[in-house]
Amino acid sequence: MSTSSTPGIGHNSGHDFNGYTSRLHQWRKARRDLIPNTMPVEVVRIRVRRAAAIGLSYRTYAGIRAGTGRDITALLFSSNALGMIRRAEMDADRAAKLTRVEALRGVLVHRPLVVEAEAPLDFADAAPLFTESWTTMRRRLRDLLRRRGLPADAVLMIGDTAFEASWCAALRAGGYLTADRYFGETT
Repeated sequence: MSTSSTPGIGHNSGHDFNGYTSRLHQWRKARRDLIPNTMPVEVVRIRVRRAAAIGLSYRTYAGIRAGTGRDITALLFSSNALGMIRRAEMDADRAAKLTRVEALRGVLVHRPLVVEAEAPLDFADAAPLFTESWTTMRRRLRDLLRRRGLPADAVLMIGDTAFEASWCAALRAGGYLTADRYFGETT
């Protein structure tokens, strides 16, 4: 039996190779292997056009698409994001941008505003209440998308407050953008 302080052959020197650092290394390697180094030019052109069609910059669109692996098929706004603060009329500049969007456009309307889908919106529903539990909020939002036949990770949520950002997490939506970022982006 050796009493030296130097570990022998095959000893891991006290490092946990199956722990956090090993999993981090494996995850990074798998991620690198998953994403191709080059993408065909035709695919890039199609995605640039798709990003413009839904009113996003290519960088934002590509980031969301890389995170979900899906195309964005619907945009779900809060009434705050559309400038519907005291009345159920959309801000004119925001409405103009939405008329050019080639995706479903929905709104979650905060009470006491009336819940109606007027052009250029395709659907409307009542926004979750501050008093609703997380479970109730998630179930209601999922039911809304299920009625429309939309997978949650193909929906981009656009809002104005931290409470509205929590809807994205409850729904497991494809992503969340602030209204300033969405309406401020040039395609």
